[in-house]
Amino acid sequence: MKKFCCVLLALLPVSAFAYPIDVEKEYTGVQIDYTSHDTDYDMGAITLNNYGTVDAQCVVVFSNGPEAPRTRRVSVLAKKSVDVSAKFSRSIIKLRIKLTCEPK
Repeated sequence: MKKFCCVLLALLPVSAFAYPIDVEKEYTGVQIDYTSHDTDYDMGAITLNNYGTVDAQCVVVFSNGPEAPRTRRVSVLAKKSVDVSAKFSRSIIKLRIKLTCEPK
């Protein structure tokens, strides 16, 4: 029983930072893939991978409830990847990301 309690207590910090991330994507003529990350309790990030042969111009909007959305504009070169992040002033309960990409 003591071992079970120790294992349960050890797993608590791992689950404390997890929050759901919804990504709404809109691509026009580009081959973009993404991976979202829950970096910290008040910070979210997304990695954009361009698998196409043309450069892409992307707009990433991070939303966290009642706070003002954070907008990031990035250029993703062909066959390259870019990390985009946003920090909020409150703890994130559910992060919504809107990703819009088009050829440059």
